[in-house]
Amino acid sequence: MPEPEHSELDKTPETARIWNYLLGGTDNLPVDRAVGDQITAALPHFAEHARLSRRYLARAVRHLAGEAGIRQFLDVGAGLPTADNTHEVAQAVAPDARIVYVDYDPYVAEHAKDLLTSTPQGSTAYVRADLRDPATILREAAATLDLEQPVALLLMGILGHVESDEEAKSLIGRLLDGLAPGSYLAMYDGSDTDEEVREATRIWNLSANPQYHLRSPERIAALFEGLELIEPGVVAVTRWRPDPDAAEAAAISQFCAVGRKS
Repeated sequence: MPEPEHSELDKTPETARIWNYLLGGTDNLPVDRAVGDQITAALPHFAEHARLSRRYLARAVRHLAGEAGIRQFLDVGAGLPTADNTHEVAQAVAPDARIVYVDYDPYVAEHAKDLLTSTPQGSTAYVRADLRDPATILREAAATLDLEQPVALLLMGILGHVESDEEAKSLIGRLLDGLAPGSYLAMYDGSDTDEEVREATRIWNLSANPQYHLRSPERIAALFEGLELIEPGVVAVTRWRPDPDAAEAAAISQFCAVGRKS
């Protein structure tokens, strides 16, 4: 089947589409697959790392909707629909859960309707906004979420696009300031602990938009300053509350944590 026609903008590889390709999705273009293939040539296990990171998202959301009792989720940098989307995982535990997805990518916006399914008891919504505009995110999210009640803020694989730690902390703070006490932050991002990952990131940054910046686990931990870290703290995504019946996966260079706002 021929590729559909796309604008000039779609000739640039985009993060959401590359990640979709690495996760085995079909919402991507030849330019995205070319970058994905370059990355996996340098790091053959990179696609598996992407899938392991996605599994952490599902475990974190199940914990938040289950044990933590959260019924509202704000997923910033949601990317393209794949398997185990936030609303599917949350509403499988709590059918009345409400989810707002946020992304700025126009290609993601085109596919947002695929994220907007919901149980009758719950609801989902999509907001087109940039991580760097917390005021707009919070204002638009308030149409679906009750910000006077706890919300789980998800920043999965997105803070690596913010090079400055100071700016990343500021964005987290501004978002959490708009959420009620008892809210949570759950995130993961790539770390600089593996030479092959550093090389894959270098290849990514040659052509993909936007660029990605690795952090050390210590720098990732510093982003949770002022929050109560939930056990086991800042760890590789494969080490965060793994499913008891799953085969143990090796630690990888994607690090994650969940923290609670007092």
